[in-house]
Amino acid sequence: MRGRRRIPLPLLALLLVLAACAPRQEAGGSAVSPLTRVPVAERKAAPGLSGSSLDGAPVSLAEYRGKVVVLNVWASWCGPCRAEAPELSKVQRELAAKGVQVLGVDTEARRDSGRAFQREHGLVYPSLHDPGSRKLVRFPKGYLPQALPYTLFIDRDGRIAAKYLSQLTGAEVRAIVRPLLAEKAAKT
Repeated sequence: MRGRRRIPLPLLALLLVLAACAPRQEAGGSAVSPLTRVPVAERKAAPGLSGSSLDGAPVSLAEYRGKVVVLNVWASWCGPCRAEAPELSKVQRELAAKGVQVLGVDTEARRDSGRAFQREHGLVYPSLHDPGSRKLVRFPKGYLPQALPYTLFIDRDGRIAAKYLSQLTGAEVRAIVRPLLAEKAAKT
């Protein structure tokens, strides 16, 4: 086939990444909200998610039971992840005393890339090292990351209360966690 040009593989990969980070559009052209809240009665338990942090310390989602957890899935090569990281650190500093815990999940194969990202952005919260998202596949259908960044909000009882499919600002995180902080944890 003469005259046909193939797109180089690196360029194709870049285009796919950029497309994943673009705002979602409905058929009519209107933007789809990246936020999905889950009514209390429909919330599913977050799976046991544990392993080692980027620094090698043990970390587990279960250790934050009783807190509202902002579970942020990222990779150092992801531009929007890089942009939101300082916002998440700021939220962690501001809301920790109110019962909010940010927990990152680094999906890269190389731990040193994640540690460099952590240092560069001054992350004040731990990040679970999950190369290839092997631990994340335990989440229920409908809550698996489809693009980065991806954030789940876990209520005080360890149930998935919301998901956000795009880059977050600190104001957006505060608005999402505010009603979750107002909810009372179930008596166990």
